[in-house]
Amino acid sequence: MDAIIRERYGTWAWGWSWCYRDGGPIGNWVSGPTSVTTPAETAERVVAALLEWRVWLERTAQRFAELAPPPDASPEDRSWHLERACVRLVTHTLDTGADNAWRGQTSIVLCWFLTSTGMDRTGAAQAVENAIGGRFKSWVCPERTLIESVGEDLAVGLTGHTPYQDHRERTALEDLHDRY
Repeated sequence: MDAIIRERYGTWAWGWSWCYRDGGPIGNWVSGPTSVTTPAETAERVVAALLEWRVWLERTAQRFAELAPPPDASPEDRSWHLERACVRLVTHTLDTGADNAWRGQTSIVLCWFLTSTGMDRTGAAQAVENAIGGRFKSWVCPERTLIESVGEDLAVGLTGHTPYQDHRERTALEDLHDRY
């Protein structure tokens, strides 16, 4: 079914059935044996899952655009933007209600974010692996301090600079990002 859907709708539909039980954001589709019933009900579930996936992708893309460091950012500012983006994107994936494999979704989303800022896939995947380093566990919601530590490690690993910690001058930007 995946191949048929991707052929019909394109590569964006790749994760249409990525159920929250498997670390994804989709609640309208659980698995073939559970979700496939009558042709009409199954089609209805597929459409609902596709729409859910599309909304999630668009919301995620919006977050990427908002969180990306400005092109002219200094290394220190770039570090701050990357650290804050990582923290917010980890939270974004946790907010989907993903269960056991949410950490995989987090890695994928962080890699997508980094590639959206111009990094190649291999470099992005390595940077994310270096930052997370097995510290996230399935079924365990990470403490805020762990999320922030991963964000700082990602930023330092990519820029060589520790993120500037005084956020007072960035209150408007912090408020924008914290509205979700």
